[in-house]
Amino acid sequence: MRGIWRIFVRTVFWSYERGTWPYDVAVVAIVVFVLFSPRSWFHDQSAVGPPPAQSSLVLIKSADSTDTSVTYRVDARLLASPIRTPALEHDLHDAMRKNLDSLKRGGFQIIRIEPIRGDNGTVAFYDVTIKP
Repeated sequence: MRGIWRIFVRTVFWSYERGTWPYDVAVVAIVVFVLFSPRSWFHDQSAVGPPPAQSSLVLIKSADSTDTSVTYRVDARLLASPIRTPALEHDLHDAMRKNLDSLKRGGFQIIRIEPIRGDNGTVAFYDVTIKP
């Protein structure tokens, strides 16, 4: 038992001299692990779409005593599809939930979506009115 413990301690603290067979076995084990371990173990795949940014969402109108709705201007580049579909509302909901700390729990309802067109006629922003 003492021999196994000593091998374990020397391996963990890397106390073998270079050129010895235990050192070579440890190096080969590390190389095999690095080359043959699946990528899914490390969760280092790049994110799909643009990175989340607070500047892509701007508060236009805040809630007051008579109206509890809030309006945000959302950059259209946050969304994959600029076509008005049921998926657009879902994509806007997800983009707002991911990029605004106050909406992280997702407890809000989108009331109105108004596209704001740029100079070339494409949708540049969406004015999204929500009700918390």
